[in-house]
Amino acid sequence: MVVRRNFITQALFASGETVKYAIIYWSRFGNNRKIAEHLAKALERKGTVEILTADRADPGAMPAADVYVFSAAAEKFSIQSDMKKLMKVLRNMDGRRYALINTHALGFKSWLGRMNKLLSKSGMSKIAELDFRMGEGTDKGNGLPEGWEKRLDEFAAKL
Repeated sequence: MVVRRNFITQALFASGETVKYAIIYWSRFGNNRKIAEHLAKALERKGTVEILTADRADPGAMPAADVYVFSAAAEKFSIQSDMKKLMKVLRNMDGRRYALINTHALGFKSWLGRMNKLLSKSGMSKIAELDFRMGEGTDKGNGLPEGWEKRLDEFAAKL
């Protein structure tokens, strides 16, 4: 199933059609902003990219895209509240494809499963997900892990 979805994106790109990406993120400390910006640069080689924050995204007027990427941190033992609100009310997205990125502190669980559950109600289909445990490979314990750019480039290749 994932291979077929990747094939569709690759077929659009190979045919000369521009693949449209929308990156919706939330970032309190700048890590998810860095992720969104790096991912956008990687995806611009394949198509056009629109970036917006979860608190400014209008669930009734999402930008037209072939692939939506949602990137948010875990906060207060849940999905960040603005992203959670957006994901809860997204509807009429049948057949649209999405990818997820979740950042969370060391020792705490990933919220990818909950994010998937919320988006499955919107009629969307997942094509990829990526989990970052913040603090791994850093000296401060709250930054992006060592090698995060490479992992993000590999993730972008799936989209």
